[in-house]
Formats: sequence, structure tokens, C-alpha cells
Amino acid sequence: MKRLPQINTSLPGPEAVRLMQLDQAYVSPSYTRGYPLVAKRGRGLWVQDVDGNQFLDFTAGIAVCATGHCHPRVVQAIRDQAGELLHMSGTDFYYEPQIMLAHKLASLAPGGGAHKVFFGNSGAEAVEAAFKLARWHTRRELNIAFFGAFHGRTMGALSLTASKAIQKRHYHPVVPGITHIPYAYCYRCPHGMVYPNCCQECVSWLEDTLFRTTIPPEEVAAIFVEPIQGEGGYVVPPPEFLRELARVAHKYGILLVADEVQSGMGRTGRMFAVEHFGVEPDIMALAKGLASGMPLGAMLARAKIMSWEAGSHASTFGGNPVSCQAALATIELLEEGLMANAQAMGQRLMEGLRLLQREHECLGDVRGLGLMVGAEIVKDRQTKERAHDWRHRIVHDAFHRGLLLLGCGENTVRFCPGLTVSAEEIDTCLEIFAEVVAKVTT
Repeated sequence: MKRLPQINTSLPGPEAVRLMQLDQAYVSPSYTRGYPLVAKRGRGLWVQDVDGNQFLDFTAGIAVCATGHCHPRVVQAIRDQAGELLHMSGTDFYYEPQIMLAHKLASLAPGGGAHKVFFGNSGAEAVEAAFKLARWHTRRELNIAFFGAFHGRTMGALSLTASKAIQKRHYHPVVPGITHIPYAYCYRCPHGMVYPNCCQECVSWLEDTLFRTTIPPEEVAAIFVEPIQGEGGYVVPPPEFLRELARVAHKYGILLVADEVQSGMGRTGRMFAVEHFGVEPDIMALAKGLASGMPLGAMLARAKIMSWEAGSHASTFGGNPVSCQAALATIELLEEGLMANAQAMGQRLMEGLRLLQREHECLGDVRGLGLMVGAEIVKDRQTKERAHDWRHRIVHDAFHRGLLLLGCGENTVRFCPGLTVSAEEIDTCLEIFAEVVAKVTT
């Protein structure tokens, strides 16, 4: 029998209300909670709250639970390692899980060749490590990033971020020497052009205008780019964009850093999103889906670039043995079939959303690769006026119908379920989403 969400109480329920009151008293108010879900347990694509309500989860903990919630093989790997060694600090000692995971990630690097890995605890830490390594290796001080980018909230990563002004409010001065440029957001071309007749203006502008008038390219250490912008709105660039960006970077001896924190680890149907574009970055930042929910970040770089000396950078908890074993189990599952499932189920999801797009004027753009899919909500197809309020209500009302979604960008709904998602679960999500969209926009 088809499994459906089950909402048995008002939302939030009584136990959720009690815990939220405690949260309000003791937890930082800086967190952004879109709706009052108080989770208790998760299995696969399903989450139960503390009042017994059952939700279909198309957030995967912000694209973290790549293998779904509590995959038995990942859980077993965690249990086995927890009984052997919880911590020893890979900064000062050696242990097998960290070594084996580094070997595995190096073998997966696009383009092959010798690579090395630095381990941290999060995506922000992976970006910070990439930021520092780029400066160390090149001895250059300037860097380039993109409007709409989200690279993290620590000061270096935040300096590269250009997603929402509130993320930098009262934190200036941030790290200097970073210039933001427009991303290849074809639905809203920053140069007012139309693909494919734009001649990749977003890249040629960098070389023809910025490098000629403002920034000496020989002083630029790295270009930081998300192969698919995550928090910026699940924006998928045209296929030429990253290739042209890599060409320009190589021409001037600039490192190309791919932030694969959200797009990596099988989510797009390939291990890394850059593989769709035929690009071989110098450095990659990984996290989120890397360890199926355990905290782990990794910075993967060409061996000739990661030549910094002992003491240049380190992390006490980075490469924790339990997290590393969870990551090794995750990669096995991705290679055994979950990447292929992400590609197939992502296509089913995109096709379903595009059918809904024919019926609903508010679905201005549907885009994505694999199970990294966004639907941009607009008030009018012609003007493309952003429907911030509709997006918020769609996500909120979906929760009350038992479907967990998240927004991204100013007005996009993101779909990033665990890669174990079934065709039946895709269809259930589409049915609920269609009902909510119809209600909110009529």
C-alpha cells in the first residue's frame, strides 16, 4: 500500500511546543527555522516528529543525508567504529579510517592524477582550508567569487559569500581582496542577454573588463565557484560556463576552486557536479552528503598544490574516525547504485515539475541536475517578478500536509531528497506540491 504522510496533531503538536519553548530559552536565536518541525527519528525518506506525525522529507537535512536517514549500512559502520576508536586527532597521529578515506577521495578526483586531502568538520571549514591553501600556494592575495554564492559563515568563507546581506551585517570588515562578479544565471541574465547568443558574456566580462580595468590577473590566487549555486537558488549554469572559467583561470595561473559542498557526493547523478561540465578543478571543497549525516568536511587538491609545510593548517576533530567510516560506507552505496538512482529519480522529478509548470503560471523556471532541483516561483511569467511570499507559503503549507521542503535563493523551492528516494515517493511529493501550489496561488 502506498505510504503517505500522517499528521495526527495540530502543528506544532504539544510535545513539539514544549521543546520549542526550551529551545527559545537556551538556543541561539541566529538559527533560521522555516517551520516548527521537531524531529525525533528518520528512516529513508521519512521523518517522525516528537508527537508521532510522519513526514515525507525532501530536504535530507539540507542535502546532507545522501543515503537517506539512518541507512543500515552507514549506521553499522558507525557502530563498529565507535566500539574501536572514537577520536585520536589526525592532526597529531595516524589512524586507518582517515588514511583510507583520503585514498578513496583522491582516486575519485576528476581528471585523475595525484591528489591529497585535508579533513575538517564542515563545508565552511573545507572552504576556509581551500582559501588558505590558494594563498599559500600562489603567494597571491586577491580572489574572485560570485554574486549569489554561499560558501559558509566563518570569516573567510563568509567573505567569499554573496548570498544575503543579513549574513554579513555587523561583521565588517571581512577578509579583504575578494571581488564578486555575476554568475551565469540564464533565467535572469545579469547582462541582459539570452542564451546561447550571449557568447558567455559572464566569463568574457571577467577577462575583457575586470582584468583589464580593475584587477591585475597575476595577483589573483583563485576563482571560487559553485558548479551549481545552492543557496543562491539551485542555479544551473550553461555547459560552457565552467569550461570557459577554467580556461581563463589556467591562462593566468589562477587556481579554480569548486565548492561541491552541496552539489557533490552523487547528488547530481555523478560523484561531483563538475563532471557534468568536463572540468577538472585544482581544489574542491566537500561536506554535506560526504558522511550521510556525520560531521565531516574535506578539501581535495592536486598534490603539487597541497605542498604546504607542517603546521600551516590543522584541525583537532577533522577526519574523525567514526565520520570517516560513515563516509566510506556512503561512497560504497553511491557507487553501488545511488548515483544512478539520483539520475533516474531526478529525471522523474524534473519531468513531473515541468508538467505542473504547464498548469501553473507561478512556476517560472524548473532547473536542476539529478536530485538537486529547484522550482522558481514568480508572480508573472513575462516580468519574472519574484514571488517571495508565495514561496514561503508553499514551503509552510507543504509542511502542514506532511511534506518537508526548503527554500533557496529569494524565491525558489528546492528539492534535495535522500538519494534512496523511490518513484512512488517522487510521485507523492509532486502530488502534495501541486495541491499546495494551487491553493497558494489562486
